Amino acid sequence: MPAGTSRGSGRKPALWRRGLAALAGGGLLLIGLYAGWFYLNGNLHTVVPGELYRSGTLAPDRLREVIESRGIRTIINLRGRAEARDWYREEARIAGEANVRLIDMRWSAQRELTEQQVAEYFRVLADVPRPILIHCRSGSDRTGLAAALYLAAVKKADEFTAELQLSPLFGHIGLPFAPFYAMDETFERLEPSLGYPDS
Repeated sequence: MPAGTSRGSGRKPALWRRGLAALAGGGLLLIGLYAGWFYLNGNLHTVVPGELYRSGTLAPDRLREVIESRGIRTIINLRGRAEARDWYREEARIAGEANVRLIDMRWSAQRELTEQQVAEYFRVLADVPRPILIHCRSGSDRTGLAAALYLAAVKKADEFTAELQLSPLFGHIGLPFAPFYAMDETFERLEPSLGYPDS
């Protein structure tokens, strides 16, 4: 055996690799459990109790339950009118049966909102009865921006509270290389008009 080596030294790299693999596996498991919970829950969250809720597109039974339990009076659908799709027909039918106003707005999570889209959203918020349920497909990106804008413009929340709606807590990845960073860019562009001039 060469000088300066020992029988146990070859084990350390193997243990280190196993530890790293276990750590990575544990992280993936946690991400999977979190994603599974999002899916089962519909990514439903309270933004302002009794006033604004956010979610992904909910299954029919779950939507009925949310309308009843939260007293929802308006649904803002950020996926746009889609009469050819089953999810939309079901949502429109359930909203009609519950006497809930359904507002369709077509936002893209991969493009910044135009000034016209922002103005239209604020006009809708000024007019519709509450409580409101806002949703997109997953409830992470477009819905996160809508919730952040509501907190900033309507509730006059501080910047941190508003921007928290665009965070991994709700499944949104706000990094420049992420496909849905346009939502973050929209909020950043609007910050001076929302009362955050020093951002």
